[in-house]
Amino acid sequence: MHSVTLGSSLEVSRLGLGCMGMSAFYTGSGRDDSGAVATIHRACELGVTFFDTAEMYGPYANEELLGRAFVGRRDDVVIATKFGTIRHTADDAMGLDGSAENVRLAVEGSLRRLRTDYIDLYYQHRMDPDVPVEETMGALGELVQEGKLRHIGLSEAAPATIRRAHAVHPVTALQTEYSLWSRDPEREILPLVRELGIGFVPYSPLGRGFLTGTIRSVDQLDESDFRRNNPRFAGENLQANIRIVEQVDAVAGQLGAKPGQVALAWLLAQGNDIAPIPGTKQIRYLEENVAADFLELSGEQLAALDGVAAPVGDRYADMSPLNR
Repeated sequence: MHSVTLGSSLEVSRLGLGCMGMSAFYTGSGRDDSGAVATIHRACELGVTFFDTAEMYGPYANEELLGRAFVGRRDDVVIATKFGTIRHTADDAMGLDGSAENVRLAVEGSLRRLRTDYIDLYYQHRMDPDVPVEETMGALGELVQEGKLRHIGLSEAAPATIRRAHAVHPVTALQTEYSLWSRDPEREILPLVRELGIGFVPYSPLGRGFLTGTIRSVDQLDESDFRRNNPRFAGENLQANIRIVEQVDAVAGQLGAKPGQVALAWLLAQGNDIAPIPGTKQIRYLEENVAADFLELSGEQLAALDGVAAPVGDRYADMSPLNR
């Protein structure tokens, strides 16, 4: 597995593993922890060092899962987790809280669940409009000085917020949805983070599984699956968006590859400061994803993929917490 450096010094595998779906939001989540641990261990064997979780995945269950999986392996992995969508200052209610008090409560809980005394990369999951980012970053910076955090990240932050945060303490990575299915970051976010020397971590690089070509109807998904309420998977939108997969599949056919591998290879070709985190619960899909690290697209194939039309529908039913 190739590696990249996020920010000035955080070295990670070029493809990480998003662990959310093992415990939350997607079909089959939380049903097979032993299988999930086996997938995490296989990722380590394949050279994946970068693992992504958050306190809200479960909530808490996903961090606990990683804590169990990394017993005896802690020094070999980079753990990224997130805070800010659970209000530990208000009886652990769901809601945004970027206050200094909440930051400290959140990090102590994550350290305990992850069975570690430091977190490699700690993101603010969503920006709290009621707390200046300077306060949040100040508290995070203190935790870096104390050795509890190694690096600080932001997720789905607006350009002005990123600048303000980075002025208080260096931001190592920005995590935002980015794929052939979601190219919004190309307008402002990617140029900005490159200007500031911040690494970029695309989440949902396979379009929430859509770019694998395996989802043709929401009837394939559990009733509790988050995607059933996602505008891009809804009714006529889903049928219209299948055209994207067909274009990706055409390139995959030329290479004898899977559509998901092509989608990841396209993303990796966008720069050496990008570390996507495709998620899966199953070893066979993990192995397919990792193989994308060695898949090379021709200039003609990249151009064809660059020409894929934007999907129909917003990324979320409620876009208001994003880009703040």
